[in-house]
Amino acid sequence: MLCGADVVQGKAFKGRQFTAEVILWSVRWYLMLPISYRDLELMLLDRGVAVDHTTIFRWIQAYAVQLEERIRPHLSMSNGSWRVDETYIKVKGRWTYLYRAVDKSGQTIDFLLSAKRDAAAAKRFFRKALAQPHTVNPRTITVDNPSYPKAVAEMKNDAGLWRRSRLRQIKYLNNILEQDHRGIKGLTSPGLGFGGFRTARRTLAGFEAMAMIRKGQVRYIGGNDIRAQSKFIAGLFQIAA
Repeated sequence: MLCGADVVQGKAFKGRQFTAEVILWSVRWYLMLPISYRDLELMLLDRGVAVDHTTIFRWIQAYAVQLEERIRPHLSMSNGSWRVDETYIKVKGRWTYLYRAVDKSGQTIDFLLSAKRDAAAAKRFFRKALAQPHTVNPRTITVDNPSYPKAVAEMKNDAGLWRRSRLRQIKYLNNILEQDHRGIKGLTSPGLGFGGFRTARRTLAGFEAMAMIRKGQVRYIGGNDIRAQSKFIAGLFQIAA
């Protein structure tokens, strides 16, 4: 049974009806596994905690983005060989575009949900990715979309991108990213799409954050070490068991 008698509540959980332990347990498992909010409601009930699935939804909206923001300084540095592409995500019955990048070893560089798929969106994505503490200006950028050459050229002209960065349009080199897309999209399947852009953006941030942890991108935390991951996340939210 989950209980919080031996858990110190962090400031982020002040005023919540349930303990920080219950909330973080729920957030971790929802963001890690392809389950619905109702599935997680039953899992919690099996562990002695009665909580409505709508409450779990609110927890995800409150803490998924915080998790993504808090893990960034703890990520290992990615390398300078980027694989960049978009995948489709349904939001309110319409297709949107999730821009994503991994390095040649499969480490997540960054992501951006966009309503449009054009050079302007690609530039926003590059700017966001280059601002992260675990990224470096890329030596090579491998893409499979005609909107990227324009975005890359404009970024170089604006000094936002290293002038020696080499753009490559080689489809087979992006297979590693295509496989990575499937992992994120698989997590969205039980929800049958998102009801709004803000909801989608916040939930996807959590999916991506947990995926980075599970890939072993956090320094000194193994991708298969669930206990260490749990302690790490608790520490991010200043929770001490």
